[in-house]
Amino acid sequence: MTGFDLVRPLPGAGFGGRVRPRDGAGAHAVIAAVERDPAALPRLLADSGGLLLLDGMDAMAQTPELLVRLSRGFGTEVENYRETLMAPNMVHATVPEILVVSNGPPVNRAPPPRPEPPLTASGGLPVQFPHRRGWHTDQSYRRPPPDISLFLAVSPVPPGQGQTLFADGAAAYDALPPALKARVDDLEGLHVSLNAERSRDEILAGRTPRALGPRERPQRQPVARIHPVTGRRALYLCENRQMDWFEGPFVGLQPGPHGDGAALLDTLMAHLTRPEFVYVHDWRAGDLLVWDNRCLVHTATWFDTTTQLRLMWRTTVSGNPGPAYAGEAKSWIAA
Repeated sequence: MTGFDLVRPLPGAGFGGRVRPRDGAGAHAVIAAVERDPAALPRLLADSGGLLLLDGMDAMAQTPELLVRLSRGFGTEVENYRETLMAPNMVHATVPEILVVSNGPPVNRAPPPRPEPPLTASGGLPVQFPHRRGWHTDQSYRRPPPDISLFLAVSPVPPGQGQTLFADGAAAYDALPPALKARVDDLEGLHVSLNAERSRDEILAGRTPRALGPRERPQRQPVARIHPVTGRRALYLCENRQMDWFEGPFVGLQPGPHGDGAALLDTLMAHLTRPEFVYVHDWRAGDLLVWDNRCLVHTATWFDTTTQLRLMWRTTVSGNPGPAYAGEAKSWIAA
């Protein structure tokens, strides 16, 4: 018995759950329940396939420290973005554990482009790669990579735009043909930071990648990552950005966007983002999504920046990447 009610799966999906406190409502009630039973929400997150929706968290927009306080319930370390490599304009002015995602100043971050065509043949929202692009897991270019992300809708755009899509890497792995499972079980992907000039599009355009500093080097990550809590394997990879398309995308396979590594990545990404593995979230103010980067990938959709201003806050939690990372120093921070 916990202090929360859980309804799962999330609408239209095969995973995820909506969680609400039994005693009261809103952010203060959630945090009080977490502090009474610190294991409750992490357990529900694992039981729900790595995705939880907590609605009615509007108080966090007025008191941003509440978001950080809740984040501490999911791991031992909440990232302080002022101490890492994040651009200063993307860090909250008074709470450095909050990353600001917005098309307004001072962030001025544009949404992804609309897919072409904007709808599927049946008139639906495109979710599957390559029609839908941008699929990734947060900060996979780090070793150890982070565990959990929390994303709060301070001022979302209306439904039908600015959605966040999630794909279930564990269910997708389970559904792989046996021969493909055997191929990926010991395979490693090569991940690299967004500004390394090694994306698929940049390599296809003929750009010569710049020299990388010692804390920017590509990092190996398992393609079939074993979750440290559930023990399940999940597909763990990105597509255009965050994969190294100069030396990778996979260790030991032909590199570059025309090699056998590229062909395998496209096969895996198209499988991982099949509609039956995907959840689409239309945001409302006060929605808070908690997702597990160890088993999910996600992407965002276009919205009309000429008429809409979107403001979202994110925190990043680390502390349990799994035994494969035991004892490792942070790859992105100088010793």
